[in-house]
Amino acid sequence: MEFQASQLSYQETGSFSAIACDYLEDQSALKPFFEHSVSIEGIKSAIRDRQAFPTKRKMLVEELRKQYKELPTNPLVMENISRLLDENCFTITTAHQPAIFTGTLYFVYKILHSIRLASYLGQQLPAYQFVPVFFMGSEDADLDELGKIYLGHEEIVWDTKQTGAVGRMKPEGLDKIILRLEGEFSVLPGGPELIGFLKESYLSSGTVQEATLKLVHALFSRYGLLVVIPDNDRFKEVMSKVFADDLFEQIPSRIVEGTVERLSANYKVQANPRDINLFYLRDQIRERIVLRDNGCYGILSGPWNFSKQELADELREFPGRFSPNVILRGLFQSILLPDLVFIGGSGELSYWMELVDLFRHYQVPYPVLLLRNSFLIINRRWSEKIRKMDLSPLQFAQAGEDLLEMLVRKESLHQLKLQAEIGEARHYYEKIKGVAHRIDATLAQHVEALQAKALNGLQELEKKLLKAEKRRFDDQRRQIEEIRSALFPQGQLQERIENFMPYYAQWGRSFLDALYQHSLALEQRFTVLEEQ
Repeated sequence: MEFQASQLSYQETGSFSAIACDYLEDQSALKPFFEHSVSIEGIKSAIRDRQAFPTKRKMLVEELRKQYKELPTNPLVMENISRLLDENCFTITTAHQPAIFTGTLYFVYKILHSIRLASYLGQQLPAYQFVPVFFMGSEDADLDELGKIYLGHEEIVWDTKQTGAVGRMKPEGLDKIILRLEGEFSVLPGGPELIGFLKESYLSSGTVQEATLKLVHALFSRYGLLVVIPDNDRFKEVMSKVFADDLFEQIPSRIVEGTVERLSANYKVQANPRDINLFYLRDQIRERIVLRDNGCYGILSGPWNFSKQELADELREFPGRFSPNVILRGLFQSILLPDLVFIGGSGELSYWMELVDLFRHYQVPYPVLLLRNSFLIINRRWSEKIRKMDLSPLQFAQAGEDLLEMLVRKESLHQLKLQAEIGEARHYYEKIKGVAHRIDATLAQHVEALQAKALNGLQELEKKLLKAEKRRFDDQRRQIEEIRSALFPQGQLQERIENFMPYYAQWGRSFLDALYQHSLALEQRFTVLEEQ
């Protein structure tokens, strides 16, 4: 399988936020909200900051070895874990929640970007080592988002009544979805391998985070990717001081509120801090910790209540029961890992910019922020149809009627514009207005009314001419809607709706290899891939 790749700016797609586009253009309004440029010099600057910060590498490696103990051994993965002991080894990290069956396509894109960048930096800066990492947001409790996928136009939803952190949920009931996927994909070239991965991952795991670890390992271990599951007591011990500050002094919220106030002067903010930015994580519960009016602490909807001392004791004895929200998650990641670069979508970059003062307060190295790679994948069938219509793929992102109108105006053999006639009519009535004005000035208003009526009539006629001609282009209308629906499902970028499985079932491992081959490193461009 081969693709022809072409790039364009993210701005040209019209699908990315103002803050992401301004970040790519290095706008001065955003400079106070990040530390390093997206360049080799920016990477070197981040390395200097990182080298001055102590990372608990031995503990990290010990826990990762435990995590991978039951998985199929991959020499490159185990080598990358060992490399983390080296003070000159750094992580290139992306993050996502454990959406069932990976959720949307950009789950795969951001992982491959971290792998590609780690390889690129290893070539450019051979004195250092770079390891790609997927940081799993397994404590997220948004099942409405994480418990569904789209296949074609169909939404497939995991039917479960479980609550709490999605990563801790049992994958019960997913076997029914896998059975349906097997019926659809097993006849395709890569289908049997894909279904094997799904069965091995979800049907032999006790939790969703374990299943996601297995699936990501099956797909990406050959590239040396490490998966980090932060739902770990020893990992959370590194955040004890920050967690205490959040619970008892509300320091993080005050810092981030100040940053958000400055950032929101020009941009829509992605996340707002709460007084307390921690959840209580236990059993099937992940609920916000709140400070009550009586000075005691409680859970927003749960049976536990604590005095200040009891909560401090709980934090000391059971750090794993405290789950950070988005305001503290980035800091947790960068304290735990020897992080150099964070790769995320436009929303993720936005909330990371809200955290820059929090990082400065705790003197934690702030990573280089990199907008993840984005692709538009066009198979041969659609590519040929688009070529025959003499249009470009991204033109199909606009409304279907607008695209049809452009096509009709370009291909029609008839006159559809009445610009010359309207101009002549305007000139005609101006002459009459002059004649009338010389006889009686008040008659000029009457002529203007006649002119307006005539011009409106001509403009309405022009619309009717176009509408009538459009009816002769019914085949083109159907083709436009068919292509738009395929390339921009639900009117959105393909990567925000579709899942990777239909592509893997069709093309197998070569699909991931092709994406990796065309993944950019530090270049910030949108890539269109057309099957050859």
